[in-house]
Amino acid sequence: MSYPHLFQPLDLGFTQLKNRVLMGSMHTGLEESNDGFKKLSAFYAARAKGGVGLIVTGGFAPNFRGRLTPFSAQFSSSRAAEKHKVLTQAVHDNGGKIALQLLHAGRYAMHPLALSASDIRAPIGMFTPSQMSERQIQKTIRDFANSAYFAKQANYDGVEIMGSEGYLINQFICARTNVRYDNWGGSYQNRIRFPLEIIKAIREKVGADFIIIFRLSMLDLVEQGSTFDEVVELAQELEKAGVTILNTGIGWHEARIPTIATQVPRAAFSWVTEKLKNKVSIPLVTCNRINTPEVAENILATGQADMVSMARPFLADPEFVNKAEQNKTELINTCIGCNQACLDHVFKAKRATCLVNPQACYETELVLEPSDKTKSIGVIGAGMAGLSCAVSLAERGYQVTVFERNERIGGQFNLAMQIPGKEEFKETIRYFTNKLDHQNIVVKLNYSVEMDELRQFDEVIVATGVKPRAPQLEGSEHPKVIDYQTYIKNQPTLGQKVAVVGAGGIGIDVATMITEPENQTLDTWLQDWDIDKNIEFEGGLKPQDTYKPTREVWLMQRKKGSIGKGPGKTTGWIHKRTLEKRGVNMLAGVEYLKVNDDGLYIRHNEEVKLLDVDHVIMCAGQVSVNELAEALTINEINYHVIGGADYAGELDAKRAIRQGVELASKL
Repeated sequence: MSYPHLFQPLDLGFTQLKNRVLMGSMHTGLEESNDGFKKLSAFYAARAKGGVGLIVTGGFAPNFRGRLTPFSAQFSSSRAAEKHKVLTQAVHDNGGKIALQLLHAGRYAMHPLALSASDIRAPIGMFTPSQMSERQIQKTIRDFANSAYFAKQANYDGVEIMGSEGYLINQFICARTNVRYDNWGGSYQNRIRFPLEIIKAIREKVGADFIIIFRLSMLDLVEQGSTFDEVVELAQELEKAGVTILNTGIGWHEARIPTIATQVPRAAFSWVTEKLKNKVSIPLVTCNRINTPEVAENILATGQADMVSMARPFLADPEFVNKAEQNKTELINTCIGCNQACLDHVFKAKRATCLVNPQACYETELVLEPSDKTKSIGVIGAGMAGLSCAVSLAERGYQVTVFERNERIGGQFNLAMQIPGKEEFKETIRYFTNKLDHQNIVVKLNYSVEMDELRQFDEVIVATGVKPRAPQLEGSEHPKVIDYQTYIKNQPTLGQKVAVVGAGGIGIDVATMITEPENQTLDTWLQDWDIDKNIEFEGGLKPQDTYKPTREVWLMQRKKGSIGKGPGKTTGWIHKRTLEKRGVNMLAGVEYLKVNDDGLYIRHNEEVKLLDVDHVIMCAGQVSVNELAEALTINEINYHVIGGADYAGELDAKRAIRQGVELASKL
């Protein structure tokens, strides 16, 4: 077996997990939607069938005031227990185990009934919470215990108590949010009474043969967070109180440090779990940016943890575990950590899914049924839209030929994977490369297809992508000017002063690329984000170092307002903060006048200015490449246009891949 540690069973005494893989909690949006539980059961069933050892649901509130929003999911009654049996049955029928996560939002609640340890509003909060009274504290403890009891009645194998990420329990633990003077505040021993009393009450209610996972914030990444010694003390007390498994939590939601985005190195925080490894005797789970079997196996083999938690990788590929066990890792659709279709959707109250796997959370709707027809289909373009459509069509049983005018597949992802922090994008190209081969799809590279050849197909898919928009700027032919594709492909040597025209996703990527420090490692990344690896400082944050930029860069956009809003909600701030730390000058409301030997002339705040730059990189958008439509129409060939060829807009792989799968499901 290639991954012996990953597939070693874990004996918990009263039960056994078949492997060391925990599917971490993810809110999907199905929890609250009409007919959502039918769809959610299909979602969990696919992951259980795919080999996951233990699944943890998205968070359910133990009472009304603990809801994240007024309409968020709650689990606190026998009626709820009955409703949830469809989920547990679906998982058990497919050989898996499942735990219900109980989460009280505390001051993160987006409603005026928010409660917390103290009446301190969160930096990301909408409402100032009320300080919980003694009666409310005792009731909340009982509510957690009752919810756990009902979870057992619903045939859950256990519960996970959310004690990290800055939610209510975490708010009691840390001095940052707990300024009480009673028995629930003040000393650290008083502040940790709340989680300990919750665990004791749950264990008393559910008995000994029920899994209790506690999500422990081991690295808060906020001021006035816990020190390592305090984390150890709480972990040991939780073990005494009856916790079965300790799961690692990294960072509060209000922390201004990235923890799960693609810019974060793989397994960037497994060292945190390892520090606690010999302090308790119960199993420890590590998490965050573990997206391949190799990374997971190395963590377990080196003794950093007893289990690994992966969440988004199971959106990307429900068969992740089975493929690893069957030595088919080349066919794993790897999570690239983009957040664009999962977390970004959830924060907009939309259903979660996955950029690289749009069938995630749509298992009952976006179905690739085997076709009873024999069709021959030509796909023109091997970017993300064309590739997703081609492999989906082949899955339905169609004969597919892909034509690509370049020497390799991947389209814009060949550019994206060269951006520092987006190296994961090459995994998607690797996945599609192997799928094309595995499904015996004919691929013709460096190939310009002729109309006579296209007449042989029953259907033609046009997925010819985009090209950079020609700049409407005096002096655009000057040697100083480079378009973004040329720069990323060839990476010519740049001068010490560079202007980036256009601050959308592409502009931000280019600005990141030209300011990236050399020889970046995990340790230097942690240092750049002021993370204290010894956790000697509260919250694991050390005093900030002063960054010395190696190049002077201007990042500009025409429209007024904040720069950095183009990328997703959960990652845009990371890009902007990175560029701020690197001293990039960000200007909005800029009119570009001309480029000459002197540099770039602009008008900003009604004043003409000269930026004496050595180079100007144009990131001013793109236009569709769709030169075949007219000829296909004239020749009466059935065709469909998808991806960038359909609409250029902002480069959007999420839309392109989904369009490909949706079209394939309908043909």
